[in-house]
Amino acid sequence: MAISAADVKKLRETTGAGMMDCKKALGETNGDFEAAIDYLRKKGQKVAAKRADRDATEGAVIALADGGKGVVVYLTSETDFVSKNEDFVKFANDIAGIALANYPETTEALEALELDGKKISEHILEQVGKIGEKIEIKTYERFESDLVVPYIHAGNKIGVLVGLNKASDEISAAGKDIAMQIAALNAVALSADDVPQETVDREMAIGREKALAEGKPEHIVDKIAEGTLRKFYEENTLLKQKFVKDGSKNVEEFVKSIDKDLQITGFKRVSLG
Repeated sequence: MAISAADVKKLRETTGAGMMDCKKALGETNGDFEAAIDYLRKKGQKVAAKRADRDATEGAVIALADGGKGVVVYLTSETDFVSKNEDFVKFANDIAGIALANYPETTEALEALELDGKKISEHILEQVGKIGEKIEIKTYERFESDLVVPYIHAGNKIGVLVGLNKASDEISAAGKDIAMQIAALNAVALSADDVPQETVDREMAIGREKALAEGKPEHIVDKIAEGTLRKFYEENTLLKQKFVKDGSKNVEEFVKSIDKDLQITGFKRVSLG
């Protein structure tokens, strides 16, 4: 099939790979964008890990918590100009506040709640008419634990909730550090046990094919792939990631240094996109 220059440009901007490599990858995968990214990785190319963030739409992400409950609301807009507007950010905060106070189960239930005597869904329609952009609650997440710590990163571009099994001022401060880590490094799961099998299979396949492409003997290819998978866990599961404030320990070790019985019970991360 014909590969357009626009497709090649998009793949290059997304992965950071060379123009000719991107063209070849798309050609080998019949224009399948995700398959082309895997193709580049199998050939040993370093690709941008956070490629999804490149296609982000605009809006505001608000994370709020009160004790053992927390919510994240992502209210979209089409332009950066609107997303930074004080009234728009206040509207997103108002919605998140109502979500935390009422704790609805779904986005639809949240939109049916009232703000200043009118349904949130009606307020959204009014904002669309007033601003002239598509505005919607794209994501609504909630989380419960003994303690939930919220964090909003980079001017409302990322919202995080992290759950902990104990509560104190010191643990709250540690929770904020962990939430900042989640925002910055975007772990795919809490631990290796929580990584979807589909992701594990994909990483093993990439590790095997990369080893074979480098000429490694076939009888050690699986061992090499397992090593690649371990590295993936270290970089992409929260507990095994190096703690950003102290690289001498991972997040799990940092948590235990605060309290030997302290555990991260889970997290939510919502970003523009």
